[in-house]
Amino acid sequence: MAKITLGGNPAETIGDLPAVGSQAPDFKLVAIDMSEKTMNDFTGRKLILNIFPSVNTGVCSASVRRFNTEATKADNTTVLCISKDLPFAQQQFCAAEGLENVVMLSDFKTGQFGVDYGVTAVGSAFDGLLSRAVVVLDDTGKVIYTEQVPEIGQEPDYEAALNAL
Repeated sequence: MAKITLGGNPAETIGDLPAVGSQAPDFKLVAIDMSEKTMNDFTGRKLILNIFPSVNTGVCSASVRRFNTEATKADNTTVLCISKDLPFAQQQFCAAEGLENVVMLSDFKTGQFGVDYGVTAVGSAFDGLLSRAVVVLDDTGKVIYTEQVPEIGQEPDYEAALNAL
């Protein structure tokens, strides 16, 4: 379990992020068109997994905007923005913001992604939502960088994630 905070109050996650050097767990998430996406849908691409509680909060939406901008600069890289928001809300957010360079995915159906990646929040008002974290995968699905953001209201270290590519 990772010790994190929410508004300065102690919280934690259900587990730990996958270890750097390990093969990332496969996932089954829901896209904005309600189709299911797995790791196989992104075979041969580097992935930045931008994981957060809800796109309807300031810091979460800021991370999606920032990675949307940065995604165009990274070769052979796809940014997956993952939360438990309903795909309809994710789609509405991207349409309103004009965001087209990230892939929005939801863990709302099963919550298994949150368990497998150790990012389900427990012990706070955000119980059951995903914590704020970044996981970067190389083009073979190997974990090359992770960051469990210590305070949910804090933005991730974008530069470190991008430099890992």
